[in-house]
Amino acid sequence: MKVVADTGVCQGHQLCQGEAPTVFGFDEDADVVVVLDEHPDASLRPAVVTAVKYCPAFALSIEEED
Repeated sequence: MKVVADTGVCQGHQLCQGEAPTVFGFDEDADVVVVLDEHPDASLRPAVVTAVKYCPAFALSIEEED
């Protein structure tokens, strides 16, 4: 999987960082999410899926890779 963040849509809620702190960070100057690990280990999938699902701005997505 590849984790994608649309920083143009992000509203800086930081819920994703709470769900998957090794995958999502935060740029305080820009007030947007930063993807720390675009290709996280499969064991982190549940946390990443939860972060994507509950993002209030719908700024996160998962792209499945072959």
